[in-house]
Amino acid sequence: MTQRSLVWFRQDLRISDNPALAAASHAGEILPVYILDDEGAGEWAVGAASRVWLHHALVDLDKSLGGGLQLFRGEAEHMLPEIVAEFGISEVHWNRCYEPWRVARDTRIKASLSRLGTNVHSHNASLLWEPWTIRKPDKTPYKVFTPFYKKGCLNGPAPRPPLPEPNHLKIIKDRASASTQLDDLGLLPKRDWHKTMMQSWQATEAGARDRLQTFLDTRLPDYAGGRDAPAKEATSRLSPYLHFGQISPRQIWHALETLEPDRNSERFRTELAWREFSYALLHDNPTLPEKNLQSRFDGFPWRSDYEADFEAWKRGMTGIPIVDAGMRELWQTGHMHNRVRMITASFLVKNLLIDWRLGEKWFWDTLVDADLANNSASWQWVAGSGADAAPYFRIFNPVLQAAKFDPKGEYIRAFVPELANLEPPHLFDPGTAPAKVLEKASIVLGSTYPRAIVDLKQSRERALEGYAGMRGNGHAKTEL
Repeated sequence: MTQRSLVWFRQDLRISDNPALAAASHAGEILPVYILDDEGAGEWAVGAASRVWLHHALVDLDKSLGGGLQLFRGEAEHMLPEIVAEFGISEVHWNRCYEPWRVARDTRIKASLSRLGTNVHSHNASLLWEPWTIRKPDKTPYKVFTPFYKKGCLNGPAPRPPLPEPNHLKIIKDRASASTQLDDLGLLPKRDWHKTMMQSWQATEAGARDRLQTFLDTRLPDYAGGRDAPAKEATSRLSPYLHFGQISPRQIWHALETLEPDRNSERFRTELAWREFSYALLHDNPTLPEKNLQSRFDGFPWRSDYEADFEAWKRGMTGIPIVDAGMRELWQTGHMHNRVRMITASFLVKNLLIDWRLGEKWFWDTLVDADLANNSASWQWVAGSGADAAPYFRIFNPVLQAAKFDPKGEYIRAFVPELANLEPPHLFDPGTAPAKVLEKASIVLGSTYPRAIVDLKQSRERALEGYAGMRGNGHAKTEL
């Protein structure tokens, strides 16, 4: 009798370099399965923008599997044993996920299926190194990125080469009784705001390969010098493909290996390693998305009267052009340039004194690359409460940041068109522009564009007072 294996797809929506699919393909017939498990995920269920991406990624995966992908909605812990029993599955393969809720659930599922006599195999498809393998000589976790990368990653075993696509997949065509159609998963919103957003993306495995090749050919040569300029096409924009597994970090790493090493490829390699560091932090600190990694921040005086300012921040109507440009880019494209992510996050946490967890949740819902490890580690880094975090006194001045990284105002004009006729330096801070300059640019502050909702200098001093009170001392540092 031919052996039947179930391949449970999760954040590995590709057929190339997919260890679970490759292992199952050698064993016999395959039942490819995807389960939308909002119940198990709880508050970390897939956000609205990511659900749109997921919809398109599942369409593409189904095509790659010859229409054989079977979709389900419900608690995977209950559904998998039923599917296994219905099809007489002898082996289940999945690629590991590292979110705390998934780790706990997968452990229970593995035990449950094993008791039923089903062999369960988990594989690593999402990371270059397993989170528990990069350790200091004393076996404790790294808490600072640079030694994690240089001493842990670069001195550890090299990532294995990517696996090729399986040659022949024998896919079970019978439909499961509980399977459903893609539209019934309800991943697309009822309002069609997502159509504009997805014009910026090709959410397919082929799109991921094309994006990587374009980056290597045209953007990598200027990566180290241009990656902080939001108006430049210098970044890879591979993060959503990595999150959903339409490309693997090993495919990217080994593509870099084929190039002559230079400062650009090395700088990009550190970005892959930062992703690994974030996963290691999440593995060793399962409460990272909800609790300050440094407990001394538990007493920080976050504002309670934040609703109006938080809404202005979300809508890109703060009156601070670089912040508004970033928040509007996020809403329109489901993405935000990394430098601007730091600026907008710093503004929320330090100038507005709004708890980082609120910003984290907004990014979770609006980013197509929303990733629990990266999102929580990065927000804690900005707040100063995380591992290897920005010092508490490091407060980005958004006006200075705009002048430094968007000196011609191209990025601001692209997303805040009502300021298009204003020239630097007033473009970076319209409140400093003389009345005649504003009139000539057809700008009425408080009408065509909002006045700044907060004074940057005063709010900076307020933040420093809050941090100093938490620490029991106080001293200011130069704004960045």
